[in-house]
Amino acid sequence: MDRGEKIQLKRVFGYCWGTSFLLINIIGAGIFVSPKGVLAYSCMNVGVSLCVWAGCAILAMTSTLCSAEISISFPCSGAQYYFLKRYFGSTVAFLNLWTSLFLGSGVVAGQALLLAEYSIQPFFPSCSVPKLPKKCLALAMLWIVGILTSRGVKEVTWLQIASSVLKVSILSFISLTGVVFLIRGKKENVERFQNAFDAELPDISHLIQAIFQGYFAYSGGACFTLIAGELKKPRTTIPKCIFTALPLVTVVYLLVNISYLTVLTPREILSSDAVAITWADRAFPSLAWIMPFAISTSLFSNLLISIFKSSRPIYLASQEGQLPLLFNTLNSHSSPFTAVLLLVTLGSLAIILTSLIDLINYIFFTGSLWSILLMIGILRRRYQEPNLSIPYKVFLPFPLATIVIDVGLVVIPLVKSPNVHYVYVLLLVLSGLLFYIPLIHFKIRLAWFEKMTCYLQLLFNICLPDVSEE
Repeated sequence: MDRGEKIQLKRVFGYCWGTSFLLINIIGAGIFVSPKGVLAYSCMNVGVSLCVWAGCAILAMTSTLCSAEISISFPCSGAQYYFLKRYFGSTVAFLNLWTSLFLGSGVVAGQALLLAEYSIQPFFPSCSVPKLPKKCLALAMLWIVGILTSRGVKEVTWLQIASSVLKVSILSFISLTGVVFLIRGKKENVERFQNAFDAELPDISHLIQAIFQGYFAYSGGACFTLIAGELKKPRTTIPKCIFTALPLVTVVYLLVNISYLTVLTPREILSSDAVAITWADRAFPSLAWIMPFAISTSLFSNLLISIFKSSRPIYLASQEGQLPLLFNTLNSHSSPFTAVLLLVTLGSLAIILTSLIDLINYIFFTGSLWSILLMIGILRRRYQEPNLSIPYKVFLPFPLATIVIDVGLVVIPLVKSPNVHYVYVLLLVLSGLLFYIPLIHFKIRLAWFEKMTCYLQLLFNICLPDVSEE
């Protein structure tokens, strides 16, 4: 391995990349395929549904700013680990890292399955996509993206920026089309907005459900806690990225929903499994075939970024002595190759063994539990260290609002569809203690694994990182 250049994770990403990174994390497939959830729980009241989308943007901003405080206080990759270790101890921090192994692999598996489904769907226009080809394509896509990620940040950077430009361009096209249709003033296009609040108003339980549906579409703002160590000047870059990306996403989401409602009736939206495809078929029938590929492109960029960011906590855990030393290695491209390999391998197992719906349910259930604990940590810091000087402090009601939302994301699935699998998820989190107690607390060493680490270092041409100058 050429040692002319230092092998380490470097601070190479600035404001433009950070904004693009946040846009990709927030804008997933949801806005293309399932905005009907908000409309359904709003009792098809157009005015209420648009208000819900705007309100969810405010809630998303509060939770993102809470995560920003953690990222700025601990400006390193895996900032949430250091935060949990300081305020809850090393055991809780390890369980968070242990969970992130499965949470990250579940996220990439779900995204790979969605990518495969929308890539194959045009070839099965009159039926659902068969499971076998969908899973085979998902595995192929996952390993291709894993290889690209292990090639270093340069490949990730240009692919990410190109994908984010394409994604925003598609949404802008949908938005501008709706605006043009409204300006034309045809009765069938404008009548739904003339009396937007005339439909039945939803009761409080339905309104809460609508808020959770919309909040899901804005999720992803906490991503800077995973890659803060690779951002230039994170104390100023992170807030600037947030206040650029989230208002842009809010405006685009509102305009896209207005465009959907301009072209389609509320009942047509509710009966559609993929609203963007139905919209394209109605607005531009000759171009309808493009939309599934547009959604696939969007999901490809999400998959790329998910593997990139989810490999960082694995690398960090090894650096802190809480995973084997093998995962604290970098290849010649300064990429944590073994962490990416582990993530892709676990993601492949998840694709083979589970369904997409199960993955989504369990991922957001577990993620919400840890989000609650992080918000409690922020409140605990305010109480225990009120005079602590930190670069950025979030407005105190924001963590409280985030806790309320996350508690709802935990409680509602348990009440609506109680399932023993949620108990298994909690047992999976606690199973990390079976590794933590002997291997970390009592520091038991496995000689055979240390020998295997040496062989794998030679096989994959990887080495321990150089000491950082920070």
